[in-house]
Amino acid sequence: MMIDIDTLLAWGGAYKKCAANEIIFQEGAQAQFYYQLVSGSVRWVNINDDGKEFLQVMIEPGECFGELPLFDGEPFAATSIADTDSMIIRLHRPTFHQLIKENPEIHSAFSKLLSQRLRFKFLILREMANHNPEHSISTLLSYFKQTQKNICSKCNQIKLTRQQIANMTGLRVETVIRTIKTLQSKGQLHITKGKVYC
Repeated sequence: MMIDIDTLLAWGGAYKKCAANEIIFQEGAQAQFYYQLVSGSVRWVNINDDGKEFLQVMIEPGECFGELPLFDGEPFAATSIADTDSMIIRLHRPTFHQLIKENPEIHSAFSKLLSQRLRFKFLILREMANHNPEHSISTLLSYFKQTQKNICSKCNQIKLTRQQIANMTGLRVETVIRTIKTLQSKGQLHITKGKVYC
């Protein structure tokens, strides 16, 4: 989901630079803004008491993030962290509400986005309950290929690291590494210079 940047600026949106590993907002905080990534990369995570991250989604340029509280008024359900030096654009919450009220096509696009993200959560939960790492990773990579999310549309290189895949699936990184090698031996993907292609 991307709102045209000129539209956001016309409605009072403002750019904000974020350094790599900078927290943009924290789980449990109240939402004050609509956020959209202009450049860089942002990860949306839950962090347990031991500091371990569970990766909800990687945000790519043009995508919004942290939108749930804008619709239900509840606090953020996850923490957002700049994965690399990034540029975001923010729009104050009340202005965002007026924008989608006056532009029903944007509101409709958000409904579709929320449905897509919910379906992805169902997929992840089903695969975590499956307890079959090979099936879980294979299903996840197939989803990325189908949706063109976290994958290069030109060469089919997976943009996530093995650690990020582990953080997303709840698997240990060693299990992810071993499973990716198994999938390669079965011809379901290939690895070149440490990069995974499917």
